[in-house]
Formats: sequence, structure tokens, C-alpha cells
Amino acid sequence: MRIHTTTAAIVAVLAFAAVGCSSDSDNAGDSKADTTKSSAPEASSPADDGGTAKGSSLPAEPTGAERDAVLAAVRDVNGNLTHDEDKAIDAARNQCAALDGGAANTDHTAAQRFSYDGVTLTDDDGSHINIGLRKTLCPAS
Repeated sequence: MRIHTTTAAIVAVLAFAAVGCSSDSDNAGDSKADTTKSSAPEASSPADDGGTAKGSSLPAEPTGAERDAVLAAVRDVNGNLTHDEDKAIDAARNQCAALDGGAANTDHTAAQRFSYDGVTLTDDDGSHINIGLRKTLCPAS
């Protein structure tokens, strides 16, 4: 199911980008073309399940002690989530973009984003992940 959702999201982004490109060439001086261009969603990684709000950006990939802290926060919810550390970090960065971008129902989004490799999380688990991410990778501004 996640593959279908991801595929649909990619198709939607590509369609939106194609419409934006044709509109830019037709309305070179039009301010609406500039607005459409700046509000287009950013490309996301395969771990992103679509909960990232428009205009939000991914935090820098953590290294060293910061990376260890992020992985510990995720591991604290479910140790199986960090078997593939790169996947966990990728999901954490995408979740931070959702948190910082004002996405709706971020607990559910986190639960979906981190449900992989046979692990299925609840919204309560997603809430705990968000708390851990706010303490490590993406503190609330």
C-alpha cells in the first residue's frame, strides 16, 4: 500500500511541476507563476509518506553525537526501527520537515513514516517519536 501511496505522490509532484513549467513559459513576467514556483513541494526521499508540508525543508543529516541521539530517540520507541540506521535517519529528517512545516496530525504521520521492516506503530508511538525528535534533530522554534 505504501508503494502505491508513494507512487501517487511522485506522480502528483511531477504533474504539478509540469504544469508549473508550462505556466512559467507562458507567463514569464506574471507574479502568479513565481508564486506557484515557490510553493511547490520539495522533493522527498522514499521514506517520506507524504506528510511533509509544502515549503518545509529537511534538516541537515545529523552526524556524530547528534546522529547517535536521534537514533537513541527512535530506538527508545522500538529497537527494531534502527536496524537500518540510514532509513531511520531519513525518516527522522522527513518527520522534522513535517513538524516544522505545520503538517496536520503529526503523531499519525510519524507512526506511518516509521512503520517499516515489519514494525507497525501506533499514533501514541508516533507521539513519542515526535517528542524525541523535538529533543534532538528538530527542536521547536
